[in-house]
Amino acid sequence: MRKIILSVIGILLIVLSILYAKKLIADKNKPKPVKEKVVKTVFTDTVTNGMVPIVIPANGSLVAKRRVELYSEVQGLFRTGNKLFKPGQEFNKGENLIRIDAAEYYAGVQSSKSELYNTIAAIMPDLRLDFPEVFQKWQDYLNNFDLSNTTPKLPEMTSIKENYFITGRGIVSSYYDVKNLEQRLSKYNISAPFTGILTEALVTEGTLVRSGQKLGEFIDPSVYEMEVALSEDYASLLEVGEDVILSNLDKTKTYEGKVARVNGSIDATTQTITAYIDVKDETLKEGMYLEANLNAKEEKDAIEIDRNLLLDTNEVFIVRDSLLDVIAAKPIYFSETKVVLKNIPDGTIILKKAVPGAYAGMLVKPFKESAKTEDQ
Repeated sequence: MRKIILSVIGILLIVLSILYAKKLIADKNKPKPVKEKVVKTVFTDTVTNGMVPIVIPANGSLVAKRRVELYSEVQGLFRTGNKLFKPGQEFNKGENLIRIDAAEYYAGVQSSKSELYNTIAAIMPDLRLDFPEVFQKWQDYLNNFDLSNTTPKLPEMTSIKENYFITGRGIVSSYYDVKNLEQRLSKYNISAPFTGILTEALVTEGTLVRSGQKLGEFIDPSVYEMEVALSEDYASLLEVGEDVILSNLDKTKTYEGKVARVNGSIDATTQTITAYIDVKDETLKEGMYLEANLNAKEEKDAIEIDRNLLLDTNEVFIVRDSLLDVIAAKPIYFSETKVVLKNIPDGTIILKKAVPGAYAGMLVKPFKESAKTEDQ
């Protein structure tokens, strides 16, 4: 019985082995499925080298080109003038901005002027006797001496004896003392150095003003300048007098400006160079934030492409015989989104938009706008 069972098992194993062998042979002879090649559709552009303007973006806030910080050099009560001393008040050139009460000081000046007059009058008899040749010019000086006006200049002394005589009487020193007092008296009134507008007022009428105290700020609103910091790489590109187009943040209005000054040194900390742009417009206000585009120069035989199309190896993808390849390029200028390149021959077909996962040898098909239009 045992032999019969073993014989049956052996026959089954032989049959199963034969069936498995036939299956292996059939699988081996079965043709493998052909893997379909994937062809990526890409956007391309044909290179045409030419003049590419290099525009440097910058931004900053406006500051009046002519501005004066008003300080008091004397002490006294702030008095009301013809116009209110308030922010936004306009003044013409020469108009009185600030008037500080000088009644007490003015009386002292008049007293000193009177003393000078009396001193000169006291020497007139001696001049008539000892210096008759100069008596008349000193007499004319006294006749023209008016206490209500500025003290006139002393007559010119033509001889050493006259000089000794006049100086010895203390007239010269008294004269310069009076002129010094008059000069200080003029500081009780501050006039507008130019036609402009008051932007800051730190005192009001009736306030006690102290020497050295800041009173306000006065600007000329006709011309503003904008300070911009640019990378040192652009230092050689900037030129004084270059036209600049400025715009507000909303891009709703543009202004024309010019590069007025370029700093001669580079900031050691930030490695930037400072340029100053002059701009005029009645609608501008101090403190406005503007964006500027500086036309640095034009690069010959160059192209401009999206920055993400340039590889880290300074190469760009090109299409050659339906395959992607790479070509070396020379970057000239980088902006936030664009890059200016050279050394790419005319007629070269490059990618217009980046392709995710692109590699050299990748099979591609250029996208044809005309074909799409016909299908529609």
